[in-house]
Amino acid sequence: MGFHTFDSDRAERLEDAAERYRYCSREELHALVAPHSGMRLADLGSGTGFYTDDLAPHVGTVYGVDVQATMHEHYREKGLPEAVELVEADAADLPFGANDLDAAFSTMTFHEFADATALAEVARVLRPGGRLITVDWDHDGAGDAGPPRDETYALDDAVALQTDAGFVVERAERRPETFVTVARLVD
Repeated sequence: MGFHTFDSDRAERLEDAAERYRYCSREELHALVAPHSGMRLADLGSGTGFYTDDLAPHVGTVYGVDVQATMHEHYREKGLPEAVELVEADAADLPFGANDLDAAFSTMTFHEFADATALAEVARVLRPGGRLITVDWDHDGAGDAGPPRDETYALDDAVALQTDAGFVVERAERRPETFVTVARLVD
């Protein structure tokens, strides 16, 4: 699959709460991630920090990981919560040590980075039992929103990638436009 990134010239669209929460609400994200005060968490494809901001007050540190420096510029202009550290990196080459993170999440960006190399890297930086939470556009979805469907994964393909990387998928759910997975790294 050829990866693309979200056009940073349209970054302001990433702050549209009505549109973003239509596909993954703050409450759903909290239920999926289960943040706690000591948690070390990575937002993979954090963009302008829309969802990062929702979790930052509830964790020890959340790393806003994005490959585009311009997205971090937009986030800095908006203002960074105290618990946020920005990391410019590709998901296939994360600057964390082995077992450094309790969890990682991706909201509508899995299709932009996910392949066997990136999932192996995410598995490397998560502690044993660490979780990967994914909400993304479903290739088999209705196609009324999001990127072209030929740029996305079907739920079964996303699950296979996660399983092949050493995760046990505890939840895999298809919705009208998106899918959700919660995967735990095998201890």
